[in-house]
Amino acid sequence: MRKVLKWIVRIGAALITAAVLVGLWKREEITRLLAVNSLFNEDRIVSNFSNMDSAFLHRDVHKGDGPVSPLPEGDQMEMPGSYADWVSARTVTSVLVLKDGQIVHEAYYQGTSPDDRRISWSVAKSYLSALFGILVDEGAIGSLDDPVTKYAPSLAGGAYDGASVLNVLQMSSGITFDEDYLDYDSDINRMGRILALGGKMDDFAAGLSESFAAPGETWQYTSIDTHVLGMVVRGATGRDIADLMSEKLVQPLGLEQTPFYLTDGVGVAFVLGGLNVTTRDYARFGQMILQNGAWQGRQIVPADWIAASTVASARTDPGEIRYGYQWWIPVDANDGEFMGRGIYGQYLYIDQAAGVVVVTTAADRQFREDGVSESNINMFREIVAATKD
Repeated sequence: MRKVLKWIVRIGAALITAAVLVGLWKREEITRLLAVNSLFNEDRIVSNFSNMDSAFLHRDVHKGDGPVSPLPEGDQMEMPGSYADWVSARTVTSVLVLKDGQIVHEAYYQGTSPDDRRISWSVAKSYLSALFGILVDEGAIGSLDDPVTKYAPSLAGGAYDGASVLNVLQMSSGITFDEDYLDYDSDINRMGRILALGGKMDDFAAGLSESFAAPGETWQYTSIDTHVLGMVVRGATGRDIADLMSEKLVQPLGLEQTPFYLTDGVGVAFVLGGLNVTTRDYARFGQMILQNGAWQGRQIVPADWIAASTVASARTDPGEIRYGYQWWIPVDANDGEFMGRGIYGQYLYIDQAAGVVVVTTAADRQFREDGVSESNINMFREIVAATKD
């Protein structure tokens, strides 16, 4: 009996030792998984959104050694009467308004500051759209009618087989993908855990096998479509997204701070929502887009791409918010009114006719409630109206 007890003790000690070793070996993965599971907690969300590099794999998008481009101060505007209540209700963390390229309002809330590199979430999709337009103009991507498998052959045989580049740009791939952020087992949350555990996003995309409609038949917001666009870019150029973004967009914009992307386990940028940028540098990008791709005397993004990508072209349902090439267009939009939009209240709102860019970052845990999106658009329109007073 005594020998049996010694044997049990030794086995137990060995198991404990093995568990400790596995724990140390997987410590980073466990830390990232815990970060994902607490990312949106009420007491952590504001800080988390400013410090994504402390918990996740990431890589810089080098801003280069050139000078910081000017972002001059203009006469400060008086904000609408409902602005303060909106800031509180939507847990806004920053607002910056440009009028004719000048800062007419800039404010930070919830303990954030101008130096915070705030997570973009899906505003990153609009950045990728701009990069995509540059590469189409350069001829790296031959045609929007090309099948995505031409540039990303690993997708052959899966749900994306038969989808064109245009289908994916417009989020009309027809693939089955559950985008419910509140469901632990949804596709979007499974994808987040793969990111946290250092898996491969390309494998996740290639493993999707179900479709609910033929490509191009209907529109459905599907974030993994944007990752596929990233696969097309990498396949067409043989280069990394972060390096391309640095060369083609970030360095020409002359940013204040170095942005960074969250990445998967092999360094692939999380292009569908992992870009982290300061509020002022979001504004620089927005102003360049407002100016039809021109910045500081240089045409960065082709003007015809800006025009094509920011108009409603996808087959959205009547009466619903509309979509272009990774840009949102309000239902009753004026000409030149569009926006990048991310979960939890991230917005890059542009009104070309009024010459206004509005950047907002937030930690709004009620962002999906009925009427919230409409109230945000209404606030942006009130701000535009106030710039004319």
